[in-house]
Amino acid sequence: MANNILISPILKWVGGKRQLLTDIMPLINKKCTTYVEPFVGGGAVFFELQPKKAIINDYNAELMNVYEVVRDFPEELIALLEVHNRENNQEYFYQLRALDRSAKYSEMSAVQKAARIIYLNKTCYNGLYRVNSAGQFNSPYGKYKNPNIVNSTTIRAMSKYLKNPKITIKQGDYKDVLKRVRKGAFVYLDPPYMPISSSASFTGYTENGFSFEQQAALKNECDKLKEKGIPFLQSNSDCAEIRELYKEYDIRTVQAKRSINSDANKRGEISEVLIYYVPEKN
Repeated sequence: MANNILISPILKWVGGKRQLLTDIMPLINKKCTTYVEPFVGGGAVFFELQPKKAIINDYNAELMNVYEVVRDFPEELIALLEVHNRENNQEYFYQLRALDRSAKYSEMSAVQKAARIIYLNKTCYNGLYRVNSAGQFNSPYGKYKNPNIVNSTTIRAMSKYLKNPKITIKQGDYKDVLKRVRKGAFVYLDPPYMPISSSASFTGYTENGFSFEQQAALKNECDKLKEKGIPFLQSNSDCAEIRELYKEYDIRTVQAKRSINSDANKRGEISEVLIYYVPEKN
């Protein structure tokens, strides 16, 4: 059955993979029994592939709540987004943004939280989901003329797809997801990237950064996948540390256009790497 062309990411996410799909998709085993994505983010690869059986996960609880709400309460979500769309202005944006700094936030429903994040994502500066060290959303207002806040067609199409009982949505540590992966699966890893300079470190979409030690721990998890004979593909930054870590794996260099950077001069084409392992056939 053909993929639903109406399904696409509903959130703009740091390091989104939409523009690298032509490089990534040929390296994914479409015949795998289960597609596993432990750092799903905005889900560009997942929603392009639309596997019949999948496990998606992210550490960011706000993000995974959005996917659960899209799946379970699409009409309630659309209704709230329509309210946000009507009310949208700078003052309203900052009122909603401030909610995670107050006691009111804990009283909000899952649908209210999801609608808030989608609204802030569509209207904040450069579509940059960013939180401070306390986990509070802190991107400024973007002043767009006509942001696509409601996006009801995509939400309904995505909801129908995610309702498939073979699509599992999880939230937590990527290692917990990888523990359960069995032979026949395919794993796509899109972790927070290794910063390519001291000024380039951006880990703001979760209050926890991703250090070199965590990059090394991820490499150890990739080695475990190899030991089990499970193919994987990983995206990361093109830097000496990553190339050294994964020197025994196949590495392909790709060019990515990065539009998210507070310094406009640093936006543009940069090198990234695709690291992959395909078990040899006996």
